[in-house]
Amino acid sequence: MSDLKGKTLFITGASRGIGKAIALRAAQDGANIAVLGKSAEPNPKLPGTVYSAVEEIEAAGGKGLACVTDIRFEEQVQKAVDETVEKFGGIDILINNASAIQLTPTLKTEMKRYDLMHHINTRGTFLCSKLCLPHLLKAENPHILNLSPPLNMETRWFAPHVAYTMAKFGMSMCVLGMSGEFKKQGVGVNALWPRTAIATAAVQNLLGGEEAMARCRKPEIMSDAAHAILTRNSKECTGNFFIDDDVLKEEGVTDLDQYAVKPGSDLIEDFFI
Repeated sequence: MSDLKGKTLFITGASRGIGKAIALRAAQDGANIAVLGKSAEPNPKLPGTVYSAVEEIEAAGGKGLACVTDIRFEEQVQKAVDETVEKFGGIDILINNASAIQLTPTLKTEMKRYDLMHHINTRGTFLCSKLCLPHLLKAENPHILNLSPPLNMETRWFAPHVAYTMAKFGMSMCVLGMSGEFKKQGVGVNALWPRTAIATAAVQNLLGGEEAMARCRKPEIMSDAAHAILTRNSKECTGNFFIDDDVLKEEGVTDLDQYAVKPGSDLIEDFFI
């Protein structure tokens, strides 16, 4: 399959950043996209809402559906699933992108932050997968793609921020388990993670502002890599923990500097690689 024309994508956290970039890349093909996010009103620190994302998707050539959804709550996710199926006739692809991050050590991690990360990252991914799967199982080339890291079980990735690492690895464990569970039914379940930091609001607000942003790659490297994965045969492409630039190299992309915010800069390596 060379493109995503007519496919329906259900994307969590799609009002900005990587989630929106994946949506816009699919929209260029003429895809349908359900945009899930909590942002109904603009926020100075977090630009973009589900409604503005839909406007951009439709300007890019796709069809959008704005779903104001907190994925911690089953009834809200179910409502978004039902609305997506009613509007577009089914769901072909689920992107579990929504995530919460707090890079604090154990003694400085409040339990409300621990709960938030686990409820959104691990539980939210499991919940969205559970509710979308009845529809994915009816699709022609069904994919679940989790924006989560390889399961690199080394102390150095846990010690500085064990709560966050556990929450992100929970998303990756969903890939490990569900890829095996649904392999015979032909659902491709994979993970995608960036080799470098990506220029998003999280980097802007948490990792060093403009100076850090200049050492990042653009979200488009993730959206192009996701597009390459999602157009592969789901029966043959499952259980993988992909890294963005490796995927693009497989696709024949040689100029990765095009994705740098500041070409030629010393890029920040991401966690878990």
